[in-house]
Amino acid sequence: MRLTLKEKKKLTKIVSERYQKASKKQKGIILDEFVALTGYDRCYTSYLLRNHGRKVRVNCNTVMIADVNKKYRRQRHRIYDHKVFIVLKRIWEIMDLICGKRLAPMMGELLPILRKYREVKVDVPTARKLLKISASTIDRLLQQEKKRYI
Repeated sequence: MRLTLKEKKKLTKIVSERYQKASKKQKGIILDEFVALTGYDRCYTSYLLRNHGRKVRVNCNTVMIADVNKKYRRQRHRIYDHKVFIVLKRIWEIMDLICGKRLAPMMGELLPILRKYREVKVDVPTARKLLKISASTIDRLLQQEKKRYI
């Protein structure tokens, strides 16, 4: 019988307290038991038991308690901002709603022509971004707009 994820988390919380207080020999025994119960890899198990519930002092007033099971996502800054989206949408409409795989290779030739005839107004940084954009990124950015036209 396998343990559910909730049971594994509860077990991790209980065993990690015992593991952190144990001597080196006892840690090996606890590790073997935990690996047998959960089916986790031994290296991952030692990481879980070592770091679960550990207190980390951020500054003199703040102490954080680590939860190994919690996932943290880093926020990445957007390369292609709203200006790029607006111009890309306009170019896409001018080109009769073609897919990103066809639009991306033509962007190098198309953008100077559209700027010359004042079909789109683009500043230099936005133009550079449009020249570097990939086909899959074009499709991802225009995904909501494509739903409107279908």
